[in-house]
Amino acid sequence: MKHFVPFLIAVCAAPVWADAPDVTDVKVTANGDSFRIDVTIAHPDTGWDHYADGWEVLAPDGTRLGMRELAHPHVEEQPFTRSLTGVVIPDGVASIMIRTRCNVDGWSEETVTVALP
Repeated sequence: MKHFVPFLIAVCAAPVWADAPDVTDVKVTANGDSFRIDVTIAHPDTGWDHYADGWEVLAPDGTRLGMRELAHPHVEEQPFTRSLTGVVIPDGVASIMIRTRCNVDGWSEETVTVALP
């Protein structure tokens, strides 16, 4: 039994990594010379201590075209959809990427690529 206790302490002291905010849907709507981007995100928000706090729109080369800050946790609203309007996409760009962020783990390494209408 004395060998079990250190193992238990080591397991309990290990960091807990939550899943990155997951993009479940993206809707892109042309609006004159700009676009409206609606992004649906699922994330196991726990409250102010850990929540999805933003997403960005990237060109295929990684240039940021827009960013949406999420000002509060969405514990009881999962998944949730938020919009960003006025996104200007350069001529010749046929797709965009969406990348999410949470206030604990930072920017996700994963992106979701979406073809433009």
